[in-house]
Amino acid sequence: MRIMGLDFGTKRIGVAISDPECSMAHPLDTVEVRGDGSHMDQIQAIAQEYGISKVVIGLPYNMDGSIGPSGEKVIAWSEEIKKLLDLPVVFWDERLTTSQAHEFLIGLNVRGKKRRHIVDKIAAGIILKDYLESS
Repeated sequence: MRIMGLDFGTKRIGVAISDPECSMAHPLDTVEVRGDGSHMDQIQAIAQEYGISKVVIGLPYNMDGSIGPSGEKVIAWSEEIKKLLDLPVVFWDERLTTSQAHEFLIGLNVRGKKRRHIVDKIAAGIILKDYLESS
């Protein structure tokens, strides 16, 4: 059994997966969002390849705990993921995970375009790690 963590974005979607014991999160990939929907095929292929049994999606709450327009987009998109993968979906508070991912990469001296292309999968890893640690 493995769990997939997703950090939704309008340009890129970060993907992380757990180990089979669901004790560790591994940043896996950053999927570029495409107008033709092929990014959803990539997510489906990853889920099938790794035998995913559950999906954790980062939900961007506002700092006051409310759900704003970005959160509503994620909730709507999660319905597509549920239908596509036919798996349970759980939301996880993703506040500040992208900032944490940037700080982590700055600490590793990763700069510019390289950081932009991996920050989303690092954020997905943080979301999934936090979820796994809470279980």
